[in-house]
Amino acid sequence: MVTLLLILIYIAFISLGLPDSVLGSAWPVMQAEYGAPLGLAGYISMLIAGGTILSSLFSGWVIQRLGTGLVTMISVMLTAAALSGYAYAPSPAWLFLFAVPLGLGAGAVDAGLNSYVAAHYKAHHMSWLHCFWGIGATLGPIILSQYVTSDASWRQGYQTISLLQWGLVAVLLLALPLWKLAAASREAAATAQQAGEEGAEDIRRQAEEEKSPAKQGVILALLTFLFYCGVEASVGLWGSSYLVHVKDLPASTAAGWISMYYGGITVGRFITGFVTFKVSSRTLIRAGQLTVLAGALLLLLPLPAVCSLIGLILVGLGCAPIFPCMIHETPARFGSKHAPRIMGYQMAAAYTGSTVLPPLLGALAAALTVGIFPVLVLLYAFLMLAASERINSVLKTRLQGRGTHQSA
Repeated sequence: MVTLLLILIYIAFISLGLPDSVLGSAWPVMQAEYGAPLGLAGYISMLIAGGTILSSLFSGWVIQRLGTGLVTMISVMLTAAALSGYAYAPSPAWLFLFAVPLGLGAGAVDAGLNSYVAAHYKAHHMSWLHCFWGIGATLGPIILSQYVTSDASWRQGYQTISLLQWGLVAVLLLALPLWKLAAASREAAATAQQAGEEGAEDIRRQAEEEKSPAKQGVILALLTFLFYCGVEASVGLWGSSYLVHVKDLPASTAAGWISMYYGGITVGRFITGFVTFKVSSRTLIRAGQLTVLAGALLLLLPLPAVCSLIGLILVGLGCAPIFPCMIHETPARFGSKHAPRIMGYQMAAAYTGSTVLPPLLGALAAALTVGIFPVLVLLYAFLMLAASERINSVLKTRLQGRGTHQSA
């Protein structure tokens, strides 16, 4: 029962990834059809992310009253309706209107399912969960590019993706009883194991929960999430436009290359799930950030277009372990007692990065040139690495100080 529910959660994360990558891939042809300015996609993306922030902040309150299963179903229904609206939007104004339910639905699914899996399943499932998000994010541009390549409208691509979402809504509706059955099964198992598990484990847990988080470490963690999402979202939103306007690639080819970027995230997270058995989250975070820097540098250098594809794939592979491993590190960094509260701050910072930094890049591209794209991606990646490494230094110093105090 619990395994069947986990499979359903994985499928739900595919639906979460599907809309995330479509706007950026479709924008070159959407912009031409609407006669809209280049930077408009950034403001649409900002509104979507704003809805995601709002729904994530209230997701705990809503889930407590309605349950994770029902909230997930309603949220996917919102995204399906929004995507259907995009397919028939007669003007850019309608894109802004449908961005609201798209963001609200995505935020509730993301926060709710992340919390549920973190609470009830083992750590490696977090990487695989986000791998399934990558599957959805990879499929979005592939579906769209197929329609654009065959001289069909981008609207048909949105129609197809919305139909996939509506299909998932039907599955989630039929599966609502699974959530209650899984909860009952888990409660019975916990009751059976409760006796005899107090002793030393409770002492260790109590000591862990009494730790207070270092304020500087929390701020640095928020900055790391902010700049990580700035990299991931900026590449997804503006990568296709950069390839079309700077590298002179056809829009269909550019969309296919962006799908390879999301494919790098997907494959990387699948592999990361196995690597976590042998390699620490901290090491994986650092390796991923260095890989992102290498990929961004390839995008920046005046090399043949194929090197941009390699750069995109490297950025995707580098992004793969960073987000899930940073989530997994939260209790180890700040203590299990404070982890839920700090997790909420981190998710808000992540969504803020997705909201603010891609439109900033778009505004600069509109004012200067879209060639600014790799410069900003490289800057965001460097700031992410600097904040992350500073966290390690702060927490190491704090741990050494606590050890010295205890010895004295």
